[in-house]
Amino acid sequence: MTSHSIRAGVVGLGSMGLGMAVSLVRAGIETWGFDPNPVAVTAFGTEGGRIAASPAEVGAAADVLFCVVVNAEQARAALLGEGGAVAAMAPGSVVVQCATCAPDAVRALAEPILAAGLHFVDGPISGGAAKAASGEITVMASGDPQALAKAGPAFDAVAAKVFDLGPSIGAGSQVKLVNQLLAGVHIAAAAEAMAYGISGGCDPNALFEVITASAGNSWMFQNRVPHILDDDYAPRSAVDIFVKDLGLVHGSAQQRKFPLPMTAQALQMFTQASAMGLGREDDAAVVKIFPGVALPRRDREA
Repeated sequence: MTSHSIRAGVVGLGSMGLGMAVSLVRAGIETWGFDPNPVAVTAFGTEGGRIAASPAEVGAAADVLFCVVVNAEQARAALLGEGGAVAAMAPGSVVVQCATCAPDAVRALAEPILAAGLHFVDGPISGGAAKAASGEITVMASGDPQALAKAGPAFDAVAAKVFDLGPSIGAGSQVKLVNQLLAGVHIAAAAEAMAYGISGGCDPNALFEVITASAGNSWMFQNRVPHILDDDYAPRSAVDIFVKDLGLVHGSAQQRKFPLPMTAQALQMFTQASAMGLGREDDAAVVKIFPGVALPRRDREA
C-alpha cells in the first residue's frame, strides 16, 4: 500500500459508495466517509476509514469528494444543503457527482459549486457492488480537464476505466442514461424470457446453461438470472432503482419528443413490480410480475 498526498471523501456509503471508500483506503489514500446508516459507517471504520459526523466534515477534510447518493435531490442536500459538504471545502477541491441524474439536473447542481471556487466532475458510475469493492468500477466522466487530472489518483483507486467524455458537464450523465436504458431493458427481457421458458416447461437451470452459451445471452441475463435460480432477491440493485432510472430516461426523451418504446415497456414492467410490493427486492424480481409461473423456490429444493 502506498500513501498519497491527496485526501478523499465519500458521502454515501451504500452498495457502491462503501466499496469505493474502502478501495480508496486500500490504495493508501486518507479517506473520510459519511452515511446516515450506522451499519455502513461501522463497516467503513472497520476497514480503516475516517468516520465523519456530517457531509460538511467530509468536505472540510477532502481534496476529492465523491458524492455517491441515489438521486439529484439527495446530491443537492448532501452538497449544498444545511451541513452540506461544499461550504466546508477548500477552494480548488474537486466534487465528483456520481448519482444517476438527468443532465439538466447535474448542470444546475454544478453551477453553485463552480461559483464557490471548486472543481466539478459529472462522474456517474457503473459496475455494481462487487466491482466497487475491488476498485474496478467504470466512471463516465465529463468536466474541466484540470478537475479530472486533480481527481486522477482517486479515480485510479476506485476505477478500472475512466472515460473522459469531454468538458461539457452533463455529457457523463447522458451516457449513463443510455447505459441504464440498456441495463433496464436487458433485465426486463431476461425476466420475460425466463418466465416464458419456464411456463413452456423448460427446466430453468438448463435454460440458463443453454442461453448463456448461445447468441441470446447478455451480460444482464448472465448476471441476474442466477438470482432467480437461487430464489435470492436480496437487493444488489433494487426494482425501484430502475423505476427511477428508466423514468429519468423516458422523461428526458419526452422533453425532446424522442420515442423510446422499449424503454417505456420496461419501465411499466418495473413499475408493476414495485406496485406489487417488490420495489425493495433485487431488480431480478421483475420476473414475478408474470402470473402462473412456477419460479424456482428454495423450499422446493429441500
